[in-house]
Parts: sequence; structure tokens; C-alpha cells
Amino acid sequence: MINKRLEAVEFHAQQEKVLTQWSTGEGINFEEAVSYHKALPREKVFAQVLAKAKAEGRTLAQPRAGVALIDEHIDMLKYLQEEGGADLLPTTIDSLTRQNRYQEAEKGISEGKIAGHSMLTGFPAINYGVVACRKVIESVNLPCQVRHGTSDARLLAEITLAGGFTDFEGGGISSNIPYAKNVALEETISNWQYVDRLVGLYEEHGVRINREPFGPLTGTLVPPCISHSVAIIEALLAVEQGVKNISLGYGQCGNLIQDIAAIRSLIELGEEFLRRFNYQDIMLTSVFHQWMGGFPQDESKAFGVISWGAATAAFAKATKVIVKSPYEAIGISTKEANASGIKATKQVLSMLKDQIFPNTPELQWEEELIKQETRAIVNKVLELGNGDLAIGTVKGFEAGVIDIPFAPSRFNAGRILPVRDSQGAVRLLDHGNLPLGKESLDFHRERITERGKEEGREPSFQMVVDDIYAIGKGRLIGRPR
Repeated sequence: MINKRLEAVEFHAQQEKVLTQWSTGEGINFEEAVSYHKALPREKVFAQVLAKAKAEGRTLAQPRAGVALIDEHIDMLKYLQEEGGADLLPTTIDSLTRQNRYQEAEKGISEGKIAGHSMLTGFPAINYGVVACRKVIESVNLPCQVRHGTSDARLLAEITLAGGFTDFEGGGISSNIPYAKNVALEETISNWQYVDRLVGLYEEHGVRINREPFGPLTGTLVPPCISHSVAIIEALLAVEQGVKNISLGYGQCGNLIQDIAAIRSLIELGEEFLRRFNYQDIMLTSVFHQWMGGFPQDESKAFGVISWGAATAAFAKATKVIVKSPYEAIGISTKEANASGIKATKQVLSMLKDQIFPNTPELQWEEELIKQETRAIVNKVLELGNGDLAIGTVKGFEAGVIDIPFAPSRFNAGRILPVRDSQGAVRLLDHGNLPLGKESLDFHRERITERGKEEGREPSFQMVVDDIYAIGKGRLIGRPR
């Protein structure tokens, strides 16, 4: 496994095996799928809509949603489009499909038909196949994205892209380390090279497919330099395989200055590394994920969290915001609750679209700090791989040079310990083996020490625990009562 474009012989050898994993893959015709995509109206092509929004400086709103029964799924997407006013639509894949357990997903579909409602956590696209996916695409007027967390998404990509979806989420790191325990990075990076080469083939045949690495990772106190490093690495791995349209994502941390600085620096860093490796004609857009951690159970308080995320996305000028539901603390959301979250978000986006957040010294400093720390991590990864990003990524995780907090994977060091400072920004209580400079580490230490003095306690793991539960209890910082 190296960071090199898959040769046609190697790709097609894999493809023969991939398409026989489940019966719905065997009839896929790439040339016919290309023709289908070219016949789609421009307003259904994700990359086209994102490019227009980026040029106009608008922030688009997209929910998460997916159920097992196809008619129920279509009904939900139509509701989010018409009642919720979504700008972009999702199809969230069920958890069994994400684990490549297609036989069990088939059973879930059958049980759902008997029960009259979804018995799975999302849409089992592989079991349904290309024709059913196209039924979804043709039932709505907006672009549709496949959202999931699948370590081996090769068959899922084949079926959904042939089915007319024009955006595919995930990556070799972000669909593994935050989701799986025992899946090796060598395996997932290789799997996602296949996915990205497939996207590259569509691009070479005149079809625009957008790719979106999963930015929030574990969604729990993830320092911007960590999520940025993963996003940039996954983007570079993708463009090597021919991907031309990439949305770089980031999960809200909660401090306004830090979050705005993160979105601004993310695109700047992405463009910087693309130039460095001479990748040209790549469209980068940004995705801001509203708060991914615990939510208040009270619906009105949940709307407060959603609106704060919408305001941050607007001030940061993100191209897209992924919208949360006021039922996040309860469980899988209804279409009505999802629509309410979209409408609340779009109201805030509308009110703030013409307002500019001042470029304060604090914002400039935070942005520069994130860029310095991200460069340090990515450069060290490249050094470990002797210039090969794929090899360096595996070695980087082994060495703890990249370390995602609270991830279940045994291939993740799990040594870093993030905590909030006295203003709610995420800092590093323990930096583990992250290759950060002295100035950066001193800054983190000073900010955390300040909070400890204000609260009259020594910074410790208890402070981290308090921060994890804080927003669910109506606060940003987990201060002792």
C-alpha cells in the first residue's frame, strides 16, 4: 500500500471481486451509469450546487436522515426538501451495511415491511441496488449525498454512484479510527483508494462527484489541528486517485473564535498542501458540523445549541452546515424534528448572511496556531513515510503523531487528553506524542492553568469528564458547581 494512483489492471481485478459481494453489484454497467449522471439536471449535482454557493458566499443547510423502507425514506426526503427547506439532502446508511453485514440488513428490511416501519438505523442501499437508488434520486429535486461510516465502502460506492448519488462521504482514516476497533489502517486506506479511484474514473468521463471526508471524527473535544490533519491527509490521498471536488469538514467545538478560525484555516491549509504537491484544478469547499456531542433533553434548549452552531457556520462562511435535530438527546429523530432543525438553522443563516465577523487579533492568533500545529503533524507524517503519505499515515498513528481523542480503534494511541480553557476553547491537557512546538505547548499549558486557578482546582481528567457532559447540562465549560 503506497500513495500512488491505482493502475487499471489492479483496479479492475479488485472490481471483479467487489461487485460479487452481493447480488445487486453484479449488474452494474459503468458506461450506462456515466450516461445516467450526464442526464441529471445541474441542480441535482452536488459539486455544481456547492460551487455556486461558494462563489456567492452562501452557507447551505443539510440534515442527516435515513430509514430502511424505501417509500418511507423518499417520503422523509421530500418532507425535508419541501417542509424543512433543506438545500442538500442526505441518505444515511444503516449500521449493518456499514459493517458489510448485508444478509442481516436484508432481514431488517423484511421485518420492517411486516412491522410497517424501519427496523434499521438507515437506508440499506446495497440490498436495494442501483434501480432503487435511482428511484430515490428521481423522487426529489435536490442533490443527494451518501453518509455513512464504513471501513470497506467499495461496493457501497459502486452501487450508490451508479444509482445517481453525486456525493460520497468518508475516508480511510475518518471511516475507521472513530468507528472500528480492530480494522487496520493499511486495509482501510487501500479500500478507500479504490473508492477514490472509482470517483476519479467518473471525473475522467465528465461526471462531477463530490467527496467529503468525515470531519468531526469522534466528535468529542477534538482539537482543530487533529481533525484538520486527517482532513488534509484524506484529501491528498483522494486527489492522487483522481478526485476533483472535495469538501473538508470540521466539527463544532463551541468557542466562537476557535471555530471560525478553524473553518478559515481549513481551506487555506487544504489549498496550501494541494499547491505543494502540484495538484491542480481541485475545488475545495468547507463543511461545518453543528455540535456532535451530548445534547440537552429539553427541546427548547436543544434549539439553542442548534442556533449557536448555525451562527458559527454563518460567521465562518462555511459552504455547508450539517444540521442537528432538537431530538438528538432522545434517539433517532423524526422527519418533523429534522425539518425544525433545518428551519431554525436557515433562519439564523439568513439573518447573518450579510454580516462579517471582525478579524480580531485573537482570531488571527487562533488561526495561525491551528495552521502551525496542523503543518507540524502533516509534515511529520510525511517524514515518517519518506514522502509517501499512505505509509506515513500508518506509521504516524503507530507513533502517536496523529492521535484522535476517545477513538475505539486499537490502532490509535489514545494518549492525548483534550480539555477546555476558561473561554471554552479546546486545548491539550496531555499532548501525547503530537509533534507540536514549544510555543504551542506553552500556550496550551498557560490557558489550562488559568482555568484551574479560576475554578480552584488542579487540571485533571475530572475536568475533561466535566467538559464532555457540559453542553448536555446547559453549559459549554464543565465548571464545578
